Amino acid sequence: MISPLHQQINDAVHKVWGYKTLRPMQREAMDAILTKRDSLVVLPTGGGKSLCFQAPVLVTEGWALVISPLISLMKDQVDALEADGVPAAAIHSANTPEERDRAAKLMRSGKLKLLYVSPERLVQQKFLSWLNRHPPVYLAIDEAHCISMWGHDFRPEYRRLRELKDRLKGITLHAFTATATERVRQDIVEQLDLKDPSLLVGPFDRPNLTYRVRRRHDAQQQVLEAVRRHPGRAGIVYRIRRKDVEETAAFLRKKGIKALPYHAGLEEEERVENQDAFVRDEADVIVATVAFGMGIDKPDVRYVIHAGMPQSVEHYMQESGRAGRDGLDSECLLLYSDADVATWTRIFERSNGENGDSESQLEAKLEQLYGMRDYCRSVTCRHKALVGYFGQELDEEECGACDVCLKELETMDGSDEVGRTVLEAVRELDERFGAHYVAQVLSGSTESRILENRHDQLTGYGALAEHRMRDVRDWIEQLVELGYLERTGEFRVLELSTAGRNVARGLEPAPDLLAPVKKVRKRATSKATVPGTSEVDEALFERLRNLRMRLAQSRGVPPYIIFNDATLRELAAHKPENPSHFLAVKGVGQRKAQQFGEAFLDEIRQHVREVG
Repeated sequence: MISPLHQQINDAVHKVWGYKTLRPMQREAMDAILTKRDSLVVLPTGGGKSLCFQAPVLVTEGWALVISPLISLMKDQVDALEADGVPAAAIHSANTPEERDRAAKLMRSGKLKLLYVSPERLVQQKFLSWLNRHPPVYLAIDEAHCISMWGHDFRPEYRRLRELKDRLKGITLHAFTATATERVRQDIVEQLDLKDPSLLVGPFDRPNLTYRVRRRHDAQQQVLEAVRRHPGRAGIVYRIRRKDVEETAAFLRKKGIKALPYHAGLEEEERVENQDAFVRDEADVIVATVAFGMGIDKPDVRYVIHAGMPQSVEHYMQESGRAGRDGLDSECLLLYSDADVATWTRIFERSNGENGDSESQLEAKLEQLYGMRDYCRSVTCRHKALVGYFGQELDEEECGACDVCLKELETMDGSDEVGRTVLEAVRELDERFGAHYVAQVLSGSTESRILENRHDQLTGYGALAEHRMRDVRDWIEQLVELGYLERTGEFRVLELSTAGRNVARGLEPAPDLLAPVKKVRKRATSKATVPGTSEVDEALFERLRNLRMRLAQSRGVPPYIIFNDATLRELAAHKPENPSHFLAVKGVGQRKAQQFGEAFLDEIRQHVREVG
């Protein structure tokens, strides 16, 4: 039998957020808060970790303090809470006078339930003194991986948060993050001085995400092809360098796609404007460095493209996890080159020199980087590889949601002949040229340099001319990754390894090589389809999206603050006929039903009259 307290939580979650059930680990996370036991909760992006620290305070006396690292993240969550009828506020450096006044009134009135602050503001003496006089019932630390030097976004100011244990006697701390290895989890517990904490680690797998990995040969064109698979839908494209961000955004705009850049080199006003345009659905694509994304709660990002290898698997999980937070099918495409490893290594070495970091920190970053490289090279199930990195296992043999399990990657017939041909060509060229030149020779290029060097007279000249040049180049990269070829010197000249020499001499068979990548096809089925929405009326869904946009613009909030895509798809499938049916749809709470119910019901009725 359900306890009275659990029933209160269930009622609050249903009334405010419109959810009839809790997700895995949410109940346990709320129990830790309500029983006043420190906790560390690791739930993947989209796993509902915000609800874990927002709901408990609604069934207790007093208010809760939430530490959040980014202003935009705080603003998004406060806007969403206000739309749901929860008294919430944020204190940060970008507060308008009106926001400051509203926060002060809420704090004085005793109606405040959730207050968001940055770690920098929290440790200021004036604020600490106020906390001593008005202590919260508990403290939630969002993005808690920032406290660990072994994490993927270390922030020194987070280290001071443990001081609150001494200042606010009896308060419990509850740390939340989406990605943390065992090492990072242990460090969080130690740095926050958590006492006998409840350690809750949810499943890392995101079954609604389709992962694909491709070698990068023409980044702009490959990005364009992926973006066009999702017309009119929101997506994020990550580039490593600012210059690449600007070029890719401009390229997409020339192709008729509403794309904007985002990186630290832009003026702050332009960065904010571009992020707001994306959040409000006024731009479809944001092209960014990794500086973007941590501060948004946008749930309807349908794809995330990395046009360069991320610096760690943790970063990749965090960044790719910004797709499909609403649980609907979304795509994660990673385009990589071995040059990315060298780029990140230079960045790490320069950063370590500027910040005075220890050698152990540099070694930890490089270890994480090599783990990311190994993921890119792998031809095992992507879902299995990602959860395995965090010490978990996937139940299914095939996920049905990655390029490997969808059979988009296949070994090539005649691998032995092709591999041997490439290695013999490198030997014929006396191991004095780079990958591009070798590919030109094998493809039968008539470029003047090849003719001047008389390399058109080699046995290997034109030996792979029936194949596309980019496929030949790709096979060379595979042989490098498999250890049969090595790059040396400033000019990245190709040399044969011992294994490569043995193959070239016919002493060993060549390795299996991947066939040219097939055209990406849509998944036939999905494990993440929203329950009951197999018969979504797509025309109605688009009408409801347009209505949502109009309502959001009139209120000056992002569209997902009204309803997310998953809720709209349920509405477009079930077509509720009256307020009680409308309120029964997942994601519709009482406050939103009162505010928006009639508008959406009228739109549905009009659509039904028009199309039957």
